[in-house]
Amino acid sequence: MADLAEVVGGELRLNFHAGQLLAWNSKARFVLMLAGTQGGKTSFGPHWLLREIQSCGQGDYLVVAPTFSLLDLKALPAFLWLFQTVLRLGRYTASPSRKFVFSPMGERRLFGKSYNPLLQTRVLFGYATEPESLESATAKAAWLDEAGQRRFKQSSWEAIRRRLSLSRGRVLITTSLYCENFVKTLWDKWRQGDKSIDVVQFESVVNPAFSRDEFEDARGSVARWKFRMQYQAQWEKPAGLVYDCFDTSVHRVPRFALSPSWRRVVGVDFGTRNMAAVFAAVSDDGAIYIYREYHQSGESVAAHVRHLRLGELSVLDAVGGAPSEDEWRRSFGSAGLGVRKPRVSDRAAGIAAVYSAFRERRLFIFDDLAELLDEIGTYSYAVDAQGNVLDSIEDAETYHLLDALRYLVSELTKPARSLRSASVRFYG
Repeated sequence: MADLAEVVGGELRLNFHAGQLLAWNSKARFVLMLAGTQGGKTSFGPHWLLREIQSCGQGDYLVVAPTFSLLDLKALPAFLWLFQTVLRLGRYTASPSRKFVFSPMGERRLFGKSYNPLLQTRVLFGYATEPESLESATAKAAWLDEAGQRRFKQSSWEAIRRRLSLSRGRVLITTSLYCENFVKTLWDKWRQGDKSIDVVQFESVVNPAFSRDEFEDARGSVARWKFRMQYQAQWEKPAGLVYDCFDTSVHRVPRFALSPSWRRVVGVDFGTRNMAAVFAAVSDDGAIYIYREYHQSGESVAAHVRHLRLGELSVLDAVGGAPSEDEWRRSFGSAGLGVRKPRVSDRAAGIAAVYSAFRERRLFIFDDLAELLDEIGTYSYAVDAQGNVLDSIEDAETYHLLDALRYLVSELTKPARSLRSASVRFYG
């Protein structure tokens, strides 16, 4: 951090390398700094945010990391070094909520004649594993650190967008590449010409402080996919990805008008906090098009049924839930939507059915179903320190739409031949 910025003659002097300078000069609303490890991402974020605060004026701003532990490890120390240690603009408190509050003197120094003593400036710190932590503020800009990690969910990104909607605030994303979550979706939109997005992508060694020898050592000692993603900031399919056969150019399709004669089926995953469903239309030749997603909490069963039926055909075929969830099925039936017990409830067999449908190009997802696509791109088997893929799925209990999808696809396809064959890893 001290290498990036220094105080000379009472002024803060910034020493950006080429990658940082490109991000600094970008005028886009959404700036993605995708860089190799130790490329100077996190140290850059506080300076970008400070400029946004100076430009946008008094109010609330956001700093968000995937988890609080990662926030405490990286983004928060970098932020406090600049805002609290060097510039002495205010004070950070961790309880009851994590925030940095500007002092009146700090605000006067930062805003000069435009300072209004009746207003207050705060930087609020949130974490993406709990989108609810991001819902309370109306913010003017946001810095998202390590947003490419699997735990930074699509729902968190949507919550941040809502917080910025009134001011149409800018966003800086600083991250290495880990998986194909919402960051990959933004990258795809940029490649397709979306002018609101700018991508700055560079290797670790663009940072002059990163050793070329270390870079070359990593090239020879880590898996190719990991080196490409985490040192060169280039997209690859990571080891452990469950649906590694999913091809965005094939399986993600633009929305089109569905034939009213096609069969409609909905897969349901029950839950008090996470009620999820995916809707499929089955074409005359057997192709399955997922055209709608549903993920809500805090509603009654009757409300869920109303939402699920909204805009659908009068007859809606539904399947889902674990074998033990008969009470949920009875409640839905009483509310007007019969839900059948799935023919295949075993997770491994269900995954095998979905995988086969993708591989055989029989299963397609409409490209505006952002949360489902995010789950597909981050659903992974655990990988140990040596890069070996394990049998367990990381955070399996958080992938509610994919649970609904496997209930649905298992119903529409032939069952897996055996649990043994269903649990085989599909890696090239």
